[in-house]
Amino acid sequence: MIALRHVVMRLTAGGRSITILDDLTLEIPSKQFVAVVGPSGSGKSTLLALIAGLDAPTAGTIALDGVDLGGLDEDALAGLRLEKIGVVFQAFHLIPTLTALENVAVPLELAGDPDPLGRARELLDEVDLAARADHYPVQLSGGEQQRVALARACARRPPLLLADEPTGNLDAATGAHVMALLRRMHRDYGSTLVLVTHDAGLAASADRIVTLRDGHIVSDTGGTGDG
Repeated sequence: MIALRHVVMRLTAGGRSITILDDLTLEIPSKQFVAVVGPSGSGKSTLLALIAGLDAPTAGTIALDGVDLGGLDEDALAGLRLEKIGVVFQAFHLIPTLTALENVAVPLELAGDPDPLGRARELLDEVDLAARADHYPVQLSGGEQQRVALARACARRPPLLLADEPTGNLDAATGAHVMALLRRMHRDYGSTLVLVTHDAGLAASADRIVTLRDGHIVSDTGGTGDG
């Protein structure tokens, strides 16, 4: 599903070059649940952004489902994300002027779904928010907003789910609920799931744990896989 080869990511700040990822090679097979862990600044979120095609590496190649992301223009990348990738961020990134139902319907409308609102209602029901469909983000709790974001990310049953600290802004109980829903969708949709987290407990439930430090993979081990 995902293949990174000798990926380097450098940024320029204050007139000097900073290496975020350094000669990183990684393969993630289809349907695997991988947790990416490591200290702040180790390159975890950058790695996720590169896999999603939101950033381009300084060097190296990234392929998703056999497609080299480096060979795609912005329109093609946007189309690939719409078709194959669902992303859940720590910040919910809901559109404030749209209701929960309308937020979930956005990717379905972009993809030309014949009944975007009907499918969006089904998805909100899957995350236990059918009763909040007509509420705006400001009227929802943090946990409810994240569940809307999860429903939106899964709207088209993407083969790849990327989650960047999805429980980071939530209390423990709410975070556990969101993670249970994320794992359930991973299983039900047969998606590959890549989770960036600081939570050792969440990481342990993955099939595989990749640890980054200073832009390098320092450990690649199996988790319990009981998520």
